Amino acid sequence: MSVPSHVDYVIVGAGIHGVSTAWKLAERLIEKGEEVEGRIVILDKSGIASGASGIACGVVRNNYFQPAMRRLMAHSVDIWEADPEGLSYHPVGYMQISPESMRDDVGTIFAQQQEIGYDSVFIEGANASTSYMRGIFSDWQAQNITSVLHEKRGGFSNQTRTMYALAEKVERLGVRIMPGVEVKGFNAMNGSGAIGSVETSKGTISCERVIIGAGPWVRDFWAMLDLPSEISIKGMNGETHEDVPMWRFWQLEEGVLLIDPNDGLADDGSLPPVIHVDTDAELRSTVDDSVITDEMWGIYYKPDFHFGGIQGGASPYKVDTSADEVQIDPYGPSSPEFVASDEFAHMWVSALAHCQRRYEGKMPKYHREPSGGIGCFTADSFPVFDHFHENVAVIADSNHGWKMIGVGHLIADEVLGERQELLEPFRFGRFAKGELHPVSSSPYPWS
Repeated sequence: MSVPSHVDYVIVGAGIHGVSTAWKLAERLIEKGEEVEGRIVILDKSGIASGASGIACGVVRNNYFQPAMRRLMAHSVDIWEADPEGLSYHPVGYMQISPESMRDDVGTIFAQQQEIGYDSVFIEGANASTSYMRGIFSDWQAQNITSVLHEKRGGFSNQTRTMYALAEKVERLGVRIMPGVEVKGFNAMNGSGAIGSVETSKGTISCERVIIGAGPWVRDFWAMLDLPSEISIKGMNGETHEDVPMWRFWQLEEGVLLIDPNDGLADDGSLPPVIHVDTDAELRSTVDDSVITDEMWGIYYKPDFHFGGIQGGASPYKVDTSADEVQIDPYGPSSPEFVASDEFAHMWVSALAHCQRRYEGKMPKYHREPSGGIGCFTADSFPVFDHFHENVAVIADSNHGWKMIGVGHLIADEVLGERQELLEPFRFGRFAKGELHPVSSSPYPWS
């Protein structure tokens, strides 16, 4: 298989960002009465959904402390909800269940969701929170919970089904997806700072525009573009921090409790909202009742017929090495990072049992399979969506990726010359300007 000698638009990565960008780009060209065939190509060194998008938990939520993230996610939820069947999307809602130390932050999220018209309810107080949860699950028993934010929108999708449906959609529109083609570098256009061609393992492609949607491999393409590996960040107090690594890596762990997904349904037989619990209650083992932790911990979970059980995860941990030393192939078949650790399995299943009685004693049902992987985070753990070298768009999702199906649509509009207000808070220049996003009390790095 040889690559075309020229296309107008080269998109790197056949995951959620690359394919969704191609989707909107193709539709916009057709709206303008232009041809798509032979103009847009998606390159991927492996294939459709072969990286992070292929094993994502599929959760779609608006539960963010940052106003800019909430507005951006509301836009993406609109896209998920526009075609739930076609996108294999389950609009079951999402619940943030929290301890007293997080109540004010979550209350702020609720108030600002109301300001943008995002449907949610907020329950406060330990007794009221427990009563609300037992109205869904009679076996609810989580401790130290004093608030529940129930987002009526959001939910989850079945990631591989979604990706193949999207791939089929864009190919019908005239987009060519080329698996097994690895991008090796970029060549500048003569007399310009713009990129004129892309070097691949199958040959050189000249092009007008490049869009990078490579998920956890974004650092490598950033380096190919000669963009800085270390940056200066102006803090909110006015101090400037020099030589801050642009990229950081966290180990993401998820797993599946291999029981009948029907055993995880709500009492009324419906698919329940996605459950996210953060608490400072002591977590004890469901195996031997030993103390796992007496510090803040958090998990998320849902019954998922696509995974064949109860699927979810917990807070990630930093990879103990410098960014330059991390070899990013976290989704390759021989990667040790591909399977979650025994420590995670013990903690996560015990946490399920802490939350609901039905999961007590279920440790033998934990299923070890490819899940999780390494996530590539920016210096402040929030996305960078921006343009470089005059004609290169970079989608660096900082591991917020799957739920952000709308980002590709916004990037496509920008590639066609229409600046998007929703993306403005995520420009690379925010670091030097000190225009950083606020952070919450959540134990998760992306909050």
